[in-house]
Amino acid sequence: MRTPLGAYTIRFDSIMPVIRRSELLKARLDRFSRVLQGVENGDITALHRARVASRRLRELLPILQLDHGVAVKLNRRLRRVTARLGTVRELDVLLLLIDELHVSRRVRTGPIARVGVAISKQRDDARKRLFHQLPVDELRRTARKLDRLVDEIAKQENTAGARPRRATDTAKSGWRWAIDARVAKRASRLRTAIDEAGAVYLPERLHDVRLAIKKMRYAVELGAHASGARREPDLRALTRGQEVLGRMLDLQMLIDRVRDVQAALTPPSLGVWRDLDAVVASLDDDCRRLHARYMRARVALLAIADRHVRGPVAEKLATSRRVS
Repeated sequence: MRTPLGAYTIRFDSIMPVIRRSELLKARLDRFSRVLQGVENGDITALHRARVASRRLRELLPILQLDHGVAVKLNRRLRRVTARLGTVRELDVLLLLIDELHVSRRVRTGPIARVGVAISKQRDDARKRLFHQLPVDELRRTARKLDRLVDEIAKQENTAGARPRRATDTAKSGWRWAIDARVAKRASRLRTAIDEAGAVYLPERLHDVRLAIKKMRYAVELGAHASGARREPDLRALTRGQEVLGRMLDLQMLIDRVRDVQAALTPPSLGVWRDLDAVVASLDDDCRRLHARYMRARVALLAIADRHVRGPVAEKLATSRRVS
């Protein structure tokens, strides 16, 4: 005998953990705050984690139901943090890639060392600008503002808890609906980016796909945290796609740096020019192989995007039908 569909829907909802907006913000703020000391010490990993944490906070802000002016100011602060940290992070990644080339001995070390010296100088200058334009004290002030916001939202939630149940449930469903809508929006943009990139190796369009995957991943993480739904397979697929395209972008950026060094050779040297050409050819081969990996993952990424565009209601119905 088949159990009515509604029975499964009720059971699905009944196991959903109750989580509040303040808890979502507190969890993401803690990740940001924990790495600030490492950023001050110049730790590469801490800088990367601070940048990722700032992106996760930006993804959450629109659904916190904040005053418009407050939300705009906080988003501007966090966007600035992301951009400033990103400049240094990109140069750190390029130096790590050069270290890999040295260790693997795939290319002659002399020519690539020239590129490494140029990037290292740029990285040092970028770090000086970072701590001048965005001192760690400013990062801590941003963290304190967000911490006060956690307390304010928690007070609002506690006050709302004393109101009639129907009004409270409506408020909860409002911001959770906003998360679902945001995930669907990110999924739609991901599908569009993948379609526009096509099957040809076009770095600019693939960069757009990477950004769309990253934003989709943060939105899905947020939705999973808020609802308690299991999203590990989707998140793993999105993370792999982001890593493949991220690596491809880093290699393409290194190719551009090698070309810059070629153009600035003084005095011109045909031998060094040819050696740098060999570096470019090797890196380009890596990009093509990574593009092939992306093309294999493309079907799964499109399936994830399509499923999330349809939204959680369609997904619950599909799950219920499979169970019955």
